[in-house]
Amino acid sequence: MASTAPSHPPFGATRPYSSTLHGKLPERSQPSGFGHTSTRETARLERAQRERDAQAAAQGGPSNPVNNITEEQREEINEAFGLFDLDKDQRIDYHEFKVALKALGFDLPKAEIIDLLTQHGIPPSNPPPAPSSSRPHQQPPPPQNPGRLLLTLQAFQSIAAGLISQRDPRDEILRAFALFDTEDKGMINIEDLRRVARELGEGLEEDELQAMIEEFDLEGKGGVGREEFVGICMG
Repeated sequence: MASTAPSHPPFGATRPYSSTLHGKLPERSQPSGFGHTSTRETARLERAQRERDAQAAAQGGPSNPVNNITEEQREEINEAFGLFDLDKDQRIDYHEFKVALKALGFDLPKAEIIDLLTQHGIPPSNPPPAPSSSRPHQQPPPPQNPGRLLLTLQAFQSIAAGLISQRDPRDEILRAFALFDTEDKGMINIEDLRRVARELGEGLEEDELQAMIEEFDLEGKGGVGREEFVGICMG
């Protein structure tokens, strides 16, 4: 059912909802609902992608994974790194790496975390000096424990960008759906929209929220179901 309510702004433009919904919810210049992407935003993303593709082609060889994600996703990666780089030395350890990836939606098992650290990590800087009483022909130190390796910001960006590039868009959309449907009802109702709008500081009127539901609630069940939501975001 088409809405006659006033058009309204996107409330998906702020994390954690933004990575999937940015541009999917309505803007005041649009007549209605969830599913209209901003023309200006689309053009900007396409232009940025062309520039990254041209840069990768000029460099030759495979492109850096960071070149294959959006500017918004790069900002999220940097934000996650900065949030868990507690001592601000541009390095994170095993535990900080694990929670930073989890903040981006990747709950990797310990074995994969260790494998990534082994591939991309560096030893802690400034190791303590050997005691002066050390024997002259002392055996070399054992290999570095992978759990003690550190990741630089550049390495974290590359790892996170690669994971994002491999992520199934449907999985990301369903993850965003769960952020709305916190009670696992199987649909997003007006109470869910009201809560998200309040959390994001969007001053949407009740009739605007109702119009967003009515636009895509084709069965009249009082909310937008999972598959309807997937169709909105992917359509």
